[in-house]
Amino acid sequence: MDDHRKKIVFAYLVYKKYICKQNRRYWVHPYTDLRLLRGRFHTSFGALRENPDKFYNYYRMSVKSFDELAAKITPKIRSQDTWMRLSIPPLEMLAVTLRYLGSGCDQIDLHLTYRLGHTTIGKILRKVCMAIWECLLPESFPEFTEERWKTVADGFQQYCQFPNCLGAIDGKHVRLRKPKMSGSLFYNYKHFFSIVLLAIADSNYNFIYIDVGDFGKESDSTIFQRSSFNRKLEENTLNIPRPQPLPGTATRMPYTFIGDEAFSLSPNSMRPFSGKVLSEKKRIFNYRLSRARRNVESTFGILSNK
Repeated sequence: MDDHRKKIVFAYLVYKKYICKQNRRYWVHPYTDLRLLRGRFHTSFGALRENPDKFYNYYRMSVKSFDELAAKITPKIRSQDTWMRLSIPPLEMLAVTLRYLGSGCDQIDLHLTYRLGHTTIGKILRKVCMAIWECLLPESFPEFTEERWKTVADGFQQYCQFPNCLGAIDGKHVRLRKPKMSGSLFYNYKHFFSIVLLAIADSNYNFIYIDVGDFGKESDSTIFQRSSFNRKLEENTLNIPRPQPLPGTATRMPYTFIGDEAFSLSPNSMRPFSGKVLSEKKRIFNYRLSRARRNVESTFGILSNK
């Protein structure tokens, strides 16, 4: 009976897809057919390039940075022209993606201003974002080496007076619309739907590791414990330097990552002392740890402002 039911469902789907498929009203909609004449890219991009301040305000990126990024990802996003239609140039695809990422506008807005098909906009965004990730991953998130860790620790010692620190950890909730059939998976304690961006930042407000995509209901500590970074940390495969003496002492202490009260305490992760009635030494420690941990908060702020 089940096999018979499956055959009926399959036959119905084939019928709907191939036999009852409605004919398209337009091959190219008249509104999008005027893209080369009235589309935002073809009417405004050249003028914006001649005014760098306006260009930066619109695309959140300088003209020089735009050209460098375009040169890197063009081989991955270039499409081939056909006798039926011309392909969308890589510069236009990048401009659409940067406008989407930098302004927060929806795809309908891009469809109406750039005169590109709605479904085409979605394909462009996924294609360009994947190309940016693949091209900039080795440059933005290089492999962890012992020399690199020591450079990060020296930065925290210099700017925050917190020795043997390899990074500040924290999570940020990125708001989104409730996905269909998701229940309360994305509903966080701040009473909105989100995914979590877990990140580790250095003393120069740079991300050195990110983990994005977990449900909004998950805590930062749970996400970190299940991350690939924590797995490598437990397996001791991150090339972390050996314990070094603290300044002015002979006591060797391991290199650690620091977080807020949401994270658990371990040999390689440190959190502030809990409670309100603390000794002077504990209050000074919490103050120093907070000075170092604010770097990741500031990094999130810079990202949001960008």
